[in-house]
Amino acid sequence: MSAASHGSTPYYFVPGPSRHPVMAAIGLFFVILGAAQWINGHGWGAYSLAFGLAFWLFVLFQWFRDAVHESETGMYGRKIDLSFRWSMSWFIFSEVMFFGAFFTALWWARAHSVPNLGSIENALIWPDFSAVWPSLQAGATASPGNIVEPFQTVGPFWLPTINTALLLTSGVTLTIAHHALQAGQRAKTIGFMWITVLLGFVFLLVQGYEYAHAYADLNLKLSSGIFGSTFFMLTGFHGFHVFVGMLMLLFITLRLHKGHFTAERHFGFEGAAWYWHFVDVVWLGLYILVYWM
Repeated sequence: MSAASHGSTPYYFVPGPSRHPVMAAIGLFFVILGAAQWINGHGWGAYSLAFGLAFWLFVLFQWFRDAVHESETGMYGRKIDLSFRWSMSWFIFSEVMFFGAFFTALWWARAHSVPNLGSIENALIWPDFSAVWPSLQAGATASPGNIVEPFQTVGPFWLPTINTALLLTSGVTLTIAHHALQAGQRAKTIGFMWITVLLGFVFLLVQGYEYAHAYADLNLKLSSGIFGSTFFMLTGFHGFHVFVGMLMLLFITLRLHKGHFTAERHFGFEGAAWYWHFVDVVWLGLYILVYWM
């Protein structure tokens, strides 16, 4: 199971074969399949999405349980700790590239695509097009034959601003919890972790209400042209990341109740904190570029 051992802790622990990665991929397949079908009007997509999400969460629970068992039985030494840190760093880097692609798509549409379509060269192809952003606002026409219905955008006040305050506050409470853990103040750590989880949950509730408001009152949908596509892709994927981050923090909080972390060894806590702070930074970019600009 390991190349060498230092005392009772392996120098580098090598786990046995695991079904968890494949099973998690299957769950995500049904999530993506269901979401794609649901937004395209196929009712069965909602069932596929729900099944895939439930199955994926079940697999994650099993996977985390095995990882915790390995950690608590002394299988993870310094090399594994370093491996986890590098893995989490590269994972977050991949997420930076993921959101960077969507932010770039938003910038390209605003700075190049819309102005180009409104240029004199395209006047004969699309004579009624008005090069404004977002399109189909304030009487501007950007869709021949009413392919895209007119809509309004979601302003920064008040729901996005409330969510910004929630996430920034959660970053503060998480940092307080981290310092408390380093100081050996377990009760304080647990208390502020529960506050952080609650703030993340409230964020999701507010975003759900914002989506309902956008659909019902503003006629803003995923099909509302390039603005609707980029708006829901950016905010939707970010919301999913908040959901995942909240689950990570909840799992860490439950482990804290069992006394799994010490002031010296708590990378599980740190990894979840890195992820949550990344989610905070992405939201600040969304808040400025999507809601204000």
